[in-house]
Amino acid sequence: MEMEIHQENSDINGIPGSGSCLYDLFCTETPSLNSQSQRERWMISGPQERLDNLMRQAGNKYCADCGSSDPKWVSSSLGVFICIKCSGIHRSLGVHISKVLSLNLDEWTDEQVDSLVNLGGNTVINKKYEACLPTYIKKPKPSSSIDERSDFIRRKYEFLQFLDSEENLSCPFIPSHGRSSSSGQSSSSNNIPLPEKKRYDKQTTKNRIGLSFRNSWGRKDSESKTTKKSTSLAGMVEFVGLVKVNVVKGTNLAIRDIVTSDPYVILSLGNQSVKTRVIKNNLNPVWNESLMLSIPESIPPLRVIVYDKDAFKNDDFMGEAEIDIQPLVSAAKAYEKSSINESMQLGKWVASGDNTLVKDGIISLEEGKVRQEISLRLQNVERGVLEIELECVPLTQ
Repeated sequence: MEMEIHQENSDINGIPGSGSCLYDLFCTETPSLNSQSQRERWMISGPQERLDNLMRQAGNKYCADCGSSDPKWVSSSLGVFICIKCSGIHRSLGVHISKVLSLNLDEWTDEQVDSLVNLGGNTVINKKYEACLPTYIKKPKPSSSIDERSDFIRRKYEFLQFLDSEENLSCPFIPSHGRSSSSGQSSSSNNIPLPEKKRYDKQTTKNRIGLSFRNSWGRKDSESKTTKKSTSLAGMVEFVGLVKVNVVKGTNLAIRDIVTSDPYVILSLGNQSVKTRVIKNNLNPVWNESLMLSIPESIPPLRVIVYDKDAFKNDDFMGEAEIDIQPLVSAAKAYEKSSINESMQLGKWVASGDNTLVKDGIISLEEGKVRQEISLRLQNVERGVLEIELECVPLTQ
């Protein structure tokens, strides 16, 4: 199923793309943009400025799924603005359904912002994905549990149970009327069993960090009273922070295509998985690509796998390694409780025969950021080294 919202995308006063519904809404809510000069100024402004403007739209000021105010995350593939708690569940759905980016931590391109504009924002997307929402299923509230959020979000985006009847052909529920599509409503625990997953086509999916870690790792008493039940979904696991992984480069990687390879990297943390772009014909690729993952309360190793991209057969394995991120998280927690302000070494992961480190992974504090540089010797392959930079990010960001 294509995620595209079909709409008239005519040029207004010669400005390409300004016919998108989200842009029109922005113009309506901002009368000063009704002039051609103001429209042109908005269209030629930088991606972050345009993104900030979109964030201020009425429908995008609240999480599309639970109604929490001031969401700081977005599903770039679905086009919805979401809160930190719902973003963890979106990540667990997989990037083929929802590719999650931070509005503040990720670096946005003009193309990514254009795509977000064209999708339409929370109001448009919720009208589509909640068109058949029955009265007996309530949207989560900002205070709802992870289980309640996960149940609703899976139904909405993975199983497509509430999809517009024109998209879904046969609407499985009687839609509820007179409800808001982008703000939080009353919520109740939904114990209705999920149906067997329908066979829909996969949707196509088309980091600046603040300084303070203070009070970012503490958990509310209400969130820690009970242990969440075990589940295969990462979204239903409480998480304590975020890790930003910058895949820097590979050195002397294995040959898989006669004389070279087309490498890319997959990062996995628990049931979350993200991947880098493919770099063609290069055994010493430079990615410098940052990806974000949620850190579960029970911290698993970060798994790194390198593959060679093939067009007509299965991708070839080019090595793997595991990273213990527990020392990094421990250093971030220790920094939170300290009064340290100057740059310094906080700890290290010592290279030994029991791990895949080429050298000690130094954990340092630089400009209020807890970072670790790691060189990994790839395993189960003839050769190859991967350089990665890790950074802990507090949930408050």
